[in-house]
Amino acid sequence: MGKTDAKWIAGCMSGTSMDGVDVAAILTDGLSVFDFGDTSFRPFSDAERRTIQAALGQWPDGADVAAASAVVEAAHLDALAPFTHVDLVGFHGQTLAHDPGGKGTHQCGDGAKLAAALGRPVAWDFRSNDVALGGQGAPLAPVFHGALAQWAGVDGPLAILNLGGVGNVTFIDPSLPPQDGLVAFDTGPANAPIDDLMTQRLGQRFDKDGALARCGQIDTLIVDRFVADPFFDKTPPKSLDRNDFHAVLDAVADLSDADAAATLVAMVVQSVARAFDHFPQTPTALWVTGGGRRNPVIMDGLADVTPCPVMSIDDAGLDGDMLEAQAFAFLAARVAKGLPTSFPKTTGVPASVGGGIISRP
Repeated sequence: MGKTDAKWIAGCMSGTSMDGVDVAAILTDGLSVFDFGDTSFRPFSDAERRTIQAALGQWPDGADVAAASAVVEAAHLDALAPFTHVDLVGFHGQTLAHDPGGKGTHQCGDGAKLAAALGRPVAWDFRSNDVALGGQGAPLAPVFHGALAQWAGVDGPLAILNLGGVGNVTFIDPSLPPQDGLVAFDTGPANAPIDDLMTQRLGQRFDKDGALARCGQIDTLIVDRFVADPFFDKTPPKSLDRNDFHAVLDAVADLSDADAAATLVAMVVQSVARAFDHFPQTPTALWVTGGGRRNPVIMDGLADVTPCPVMSIDDAGLDGDMLEAQAFAFLAARVAKGLPTSFPKTTGVPASVGGGIISRP
């Protein structure tokens, strides 16, 4: 394998923030990333977002799932319209429920329908096989994070933190193969509670530039109770559903808007600080991706509590808005090659496993 074996692949991501569909193309052979291509973002309308939100927590037989799936599929078709040059599409779908060890994991959206409409192959259903074999089914981006460390020429241990609705982190030892050198897990809630607070109290989708949180005072007693949750002591791998820590909104219910926002930000920061307890060694840097990197209050807080330099992943020459979409392009390439997509130290699956299926038009 190598660059002569590489193909242009488009990856799609509709995350727990439910803001819309990211699409990004990369040139890859499933082992290395050779180039980064076009990107696009197709936002969900308020009506579309409400339709998806109505189905959150539901499994395939849920009353609102069909309507949510239709929205997700149509939005992806719109977002993918310009990507006529790609050989394969990686389609994550929209996570509605995630219960590894219980009911499983559920991402709505039918990749076979998408393949038929696009007229090209679609790799999808990336998580189910991992969960069926006893893994957490998340996070799945670590193998891509490892390829990015290779692309960037990093030679020491590195951590990549994604702050979406939920936080997840990958520790990378680039001197080792992926099955040995990657450790990954969800860190705790990230943007989801802050976004929900802003929506409920102020009718805003997020705290732009952390402006509200910056004006508030942190309730340290609430934060201390939060980080005492057994989840943070649990040995990785471990994963979360978007609403697993929804009770944090109840915990800040009596605080002012600004104090509540500041306290929720402090929870994010402290959950990441606890994550360092589970790394094999201290990384040389923490690269932050996802929407949370745009909140300077979060970034300042991380710089205060972590034992290594903290930087936006954009400063490493990467696109922090499109990283997850790029990850599913990379995973699609691995599915096509029959390569593992998750490992014991990233999802807790008993052995390295390939997830995903490919539907052809």
